[in-house]
Amino acid sequence: MNESRQLNIVIVGGGTAGIAVAARLAKHFPSNEITIFEPAEIHYYQPLWTLVGAGICPLEESARPMAELIPAGVRWIREKVTAFQPAQNTLSSESGSWNYQWLIVCPGIQVNWNAISGLPETLGKNGVCSNYSEHHVNYTWEQFQAFKGGRALFTFPKTPVKCAGAPQKIMYLFEDYVRRQGLRNSAEVHFMSAGEAIFGVPKYKKALSELIERRGIQTSFKRNLIAIDGSQKVATFEILGTNQTVDEKFDFIHVCPPMSAPQFIKDSPLANTDGWIDVNKHSLQHNKFANIFALGDASSLPTSRTGAAIRKQAPVLVENLLAAINKRSMLGHYNGYSSCPIVTGYGSLILAEFDYDGTPTETFPFDQSKERWSLYMLKRHVLPVMYWQGMMKGRA
Repeated sequence: MNESRQLNIVIVGGGTAGIAVAARLAKHFPSNEITIFEPAEIHYYQPLWTLVGAGICPLEESARPMAELIPAGVRWIREKVTAFQPAQNTLSSESGSWNYQWLIVCPGIQVNWNAISGLPETLGKNGVCSNYSEHHVNYTWEQFQAFKGGRALFTFPKTPVKCAGAPQKIMYLFEDYVRRQGLRNSAEVHFMSAGEAIFGVPKYKKALSELIERRGIQTSFKRNLIAIDGSQKVATFEILGTNQTVDEKFDFIHVCPPMSAPQFIKDSPLANTDGWIDVNKHSLQHNKFANIFALGDASSLPTSRTGAAIRKQAPVLVENLLAAINKRSMLGHYNGYSSCPIVTGYGSLILAEFDYDGTPTETFPFDQSKERWSLYMLKRHVLPVMYWQGMMKGRA
């Protein structure tokens, strides 16, 4: 193997987690000691896509060229990683094999559009929307404006997903929109969720349940979308825990597709039995391979998959990686913190913050389970700046 194939610290993935970690690590190493594998040329701040789908901001506001975000001194290899051989400290990419000393794996989550029969064929037409793709998020806003009444369905799958609050955020914005258009009396808004409740943390579950009742939104739980017929405008759901299915007519449907770790992760020795990268939930070190760490959406960390979670994971991982490199005890401890800014309308938001135990860990000295304009402004204007100027530069 030639010298150019010998790498010190390798980061697989140039999304939120990969760039945040690279920016922090770059302060501790000379040039070319850190390498990122990432094929994408554009980096998206995906939390904005809810607002794009509701016509609040343009898609372009969420995008930056990847080249502008790769930290100075970090080598960028524009290739997909295809396999890992952790016992040999090697990985495979599109151009061959690479040796590494330390490996950080954060390739993001895989969106499984094909897992819903008929979805790929009808997505982006027939009133079938999803904010989980940059190619289709603008269609959501088109369908907001085209809606003149009828049944609007919003789905949530039985798998973990990135930003688990997003499927209901767009629902609240839709309900607010049709109300403002004078169409609320002719609109049936229905949340069809494979989960058992609107939210897992009791404090926010109570607040959201009251909101749903107040705004006349219908809910059906243990309903998992398995098929969709766009031309007939029929969605088929399995009723979890039974052998039954139910067909639901729609005029508008927003689909949150099932998700998983990427296939090359599921097929690798890094994965646990569920396919996620098997790491210690506090140290972020791999449970079998001591020179491998992981964070973000593809990891086994049992918390909500959000950018806010990554913001707390990244400094812990960097602290522990540096300790491991220098043969010191790893003292960094991640407590499962995650945050979900739940947009409840044009100008209102509930800010859910919690840890592994579901204990609220709120930032502000007021009740964040109450809808507030100030929290909406935080989401709309402050958090994007924190992301681009803080997280992506290793400062927050």
